[in-house]
Amino acid sequence: MTDTLPQPVVAWSRPEAERAGTPLLVLFHGYLSHEKDLIGLAPMLPAEFTLASVRAPHAMGPGYTWFPLMHEPDYSTERVVKAVSDVWDWIDSVKAQHSSVTVLGFSMGMAVATSVLRHRPEEISAVVGLSGFAIPAQGDAFFDDEATRAAKRPLFWGRGQADNVITEDKIESTLDWASEHTELTKMLYAGLAHSVSEPEMKHVSEFLRHHVLGG
Repeated sequence: MTDTLPQPVVAWSRPEAERAGTPLLVLFHGYLSHEKDLIGLAPMLPAEFTLASVRAPHAMGPGYTWFPLMHEPDYSTERVVKAVSDVWDWIDSVKAQHSSVTVLGFSMGMAVATSVLRHRPEEISAVVGLSGFAIPAQGDAFFDDEATRAAKRPLFWGRGQADNVITEDKIESTLDWASEHTELTKMLYAGLAHSVSEPEMKHVSEFLRHHVLGG
């Protein structure tokens, strides 16, 4: 008898019987949020995708977190690696029934999405990052940035001009990393705070159609 890995809580956009052969779009929510948050974006995204919104593993306050905040004493690259490794275990359990795998993350969820890419870039079609950042790899071999640079996957990075949550140092380091390692589409939205907007989601939809659906 073999042990089975615990499965994360996932909110899906369509029933299991209707998922086979569809492109998969995996959603990662932000700090103190939950899996039912981003699934609400479904009407603004291409209908061809099956959306799977994954709940972060650690309960905290009103929601969940993927790992501690970077300025907290118990933050470590190892905590990030553990969370993303578990995400990959889950992706491996569902990817066979889908035509492709794309990832989207909001805020801390963008750190998860870009880390998913950096571990096995050849298996990810594209990345969408909203109001977020990428994690400093700190030399950890889990982040295969050499392979990521070679793959040059499309990355949409949108953020608001009025966002006071993501600090300037995170923005600068993420820009440096993304410019070198991805095919970057960078958008800045006037008046938008730490959130998403309809114009931004229209651009995301166009990005996904072009880079994943070939439309």
